[in-house]
Amino acid sequence: MDNPLGLFPAGLESLSINRQKETAPASGELQQEQFLELMLTQLKNQDPLKPMESGDFLGQIAQFGTVSGISELQQSFSSLAASLQSSQALQASTMVGRNVLVESQTLRLEPELEPKIALELPAGATDVRLLIEDVSGQTIRQVAFGAQDQGLVNFEWDGLDNLGQPAAPGSYVIKSEAVIDGVNQAIPTFIQTSVESVTLSRDGQPPALNLTDLGTVEFSSIKRVL
Repeated sequence: MDNPLGLFPAGLESLSINRQKETAPASGELQQEQFLELMLTQLKNQDPLKPMESGDFLGQIAQFGTVSGISELQQSFSSLAASLQSSQALQASTMVGRNVLVESQTLRLEPELEPKIALELPAGATDVRLLIEDVSGQTIRQVAFGAQDQGLVNFEWDGLDNLGQPAAPGSYVIKSEAVIDGVNQAIPTFIQTSVESVTLSRDGQPPALNLTDLGTVEFSSIKRVL
């Protein structure tokens, strides 16, 4: 084809036509061949007295390359997300039947069962206490642990109140506090429970664990697997 104005490099147009014949573009997508065809059309129809600056030409090519790169990056992220989700699902499935520590401020007392509780100290404390309250807010059991180092402090409740009498089965609230650097502050409490089943999400969210007496919690909320 003749190129009397010499507005684009020789051989560029024939290269575009040959590549269009080799690869059919996907419907609804701007492929490289289509982009090159549009660029050639733009060059052929430009004002010969005001030709396109080389910077504009290169800028359009750079924009197309950026969009193409972002698309490929999104595909890579999608593949990575699917892989991570499958890995999480497999890991969560191995948790069924296992005992775990999960953060909670409530526990349930059952006959002949002794709830296992843990407190987490962010630093060494001079005085650590655990309070167990009934649903009305009355403290029925207070446990003093004295000075403790940083980390978990474990306690197994025998179901007795402060008077040594058996507490009624049911739900209770647990609170813990410690004196750290001379300041009294609340600290997190955990209970030990078992994983009954796993719920897998279909919207890309992490798996959820269904725990005895606690219901459904996120997989990331598990403090420790026992």
